[in-house]
Amino acid sequence: MKTIGFWGAVQIGVLILSASIGGLAQTPREMNLRGTISDYSPQSVSGPWELRGHWSLKVKGDSGTADFSAALTMVRSDLGVMLSGGGDLNSAKQRNAHTHHITLVDGTITPLTNGFRVTGNATITANGAFPPPFGPSSTVQIDITGSNTVTFSNIQLTMGGNAAVHFGTNPFTGVVRNVADHDNDRD
Repeated sequence: MKTIGFWGAVQIGVLILSASIGGLAQTPREMNLRGTISDYSPQSVSGPWELRGHWSLKVKGDSGTADFSAALTMVRSDLGVMLSGGGDLNSAKQRNAHTHHITLVDGTITPLTNGFRVTGNATITANGAFPPPFGPSSTVQIDITGSNTVTFSNIQLTMGGNAAVHFGTNPFTGVVRNVADHDNDRD
């Protein structure tokens, strides 16, 4: 009986160990990140423009793809108003405020040393209209990075294609405010 009890305990131990290792090897089926972007465009694109808004990114598990969306406002900064020939910082016309919605579906994920990158062709609107005045063919590069304390803390959004004419080619920076994955939620 002692032999059967011992081997039964060994079998249960092996089952528990196998289940634990299997659980560690699983990756979340999906991960959702959200945050804000708050930056300035370069002067070279009739700016500088203030660029502000919210974004979200959904990593689609093991597919190697992600969906991204952002709702951003652009308004000429004080310097942008002055450099574009304006002089009235209270003039809505000289500020030229407008909105952009940026959407990327099934962007390609590439690992980075301290995070990951998502790239692909984007749909961008201007004040809700598509195509925007700068043209319909735009790409985006989204870098999500962090460090040893906060794994995903920063975002950089870089425009390419037609969008680079309007936004410039410098990355816009922002912050990751929330990360939620299939296994648990983190704020």
